[in-house]
Amino acid sequence: MSVVEQYARAHIVSDAVVPLADELEAVPVTLRYDPDHDPRSVRMGLPGAGGGEWTFRRELLEEGLRAPAGSGEVRVWPCGRVQVVVEFHSAQGVSVVQFERQTLMRFLRRTYVAAAEPVTH
Repeated sequence: MSVVEQYARAHIVSDAVVPLADELEAVPVTLRYDPDHDPRSVRMGLPGAGGGEWTFRRELLEEGLRAPAGSGEVRVWPCGRVQVVVEFHSAQGVSVVQFERQTLMRFLRRTYVAAAEPVTH
């Protein structure tokens, strides 16, 4: 099975101690899925002070495209017709990441294709 890595642009708002340079501009975010490592999870790499890499259920991302989903550290919900918000909670604060819905849908489609690929040795 192959790893899916997709780069996306997103708007990030963070209440971390050191704010991002310009929260109004879109920043690069890395979306990653490795079915050999953990077929049920996706990883999202955020830049800047509110950043780091977050791992959470792929199902949570899919559910959050349609209706508010999640609790605790990661929450996902639709924002209007074309946006999706992913909210990350940590001891350092909260980061709210806003994506184009189509970007996350394209990433999820690619993860399902990767998970369905036959294993070759």
